[in-house]
Amino acid sequence: MDLEVGSIFHDGDTIPVEFTCDGENVNPPIFIGHIDPDVKSLVIIMDDPDAPGGTFTHWIAWNIPPLGEIPKGVPPQPEVDAPVHVVQGRNDFGRIGYGGPCPPRGHGVHHYHFKVYGLDTTLNLKPGSSRKELERAMEGHVIQWGELVGLYERK
Repeated sequence: MDLEVGSIFHDGDTIPVEFTCDGENVNPPIFIGHIDPDVKSLVIIMDDPDAPGGTFTHWIAWNIPPLGEIPKGVPPQPEVDAPVHVVQGRNDFGRIGYGGPCPPRGHGVHHYHFKVYGLDTTLNLKPGSSRKELERAMEGHVIQWGELVGLYERK
């Protein structure tokens, strides 16, 4: 069974401004349901396939405990123990942690994909790693996944 992924906005809804570069630029809470008992850790990858230069990665994090929620406002540090244990990598802004939606003005609506993966292991991957390194480390370990898509446009 796939993971159920939700937030304070529904799939296909607009992401509240608080979670974008026009607001506080903190990650929204991500709610995760139907986690298989064999899942040892969660990974989240948030990206924007509508970016002018191709898919833009906004957030990668791994070794998240298989709990029902990734809380709002995970600090933008390589490794975090509160509000939940998270190891974070580098986004396409060149920074560690979450970078909120920030599409070019007048570029239309962008679709932000919050992809959550349930793994059968924890990853031996150093904080600050790239998305490519994360995806390589995940290979063969994904036993569940789910996705939430939020929209955002800057006028």
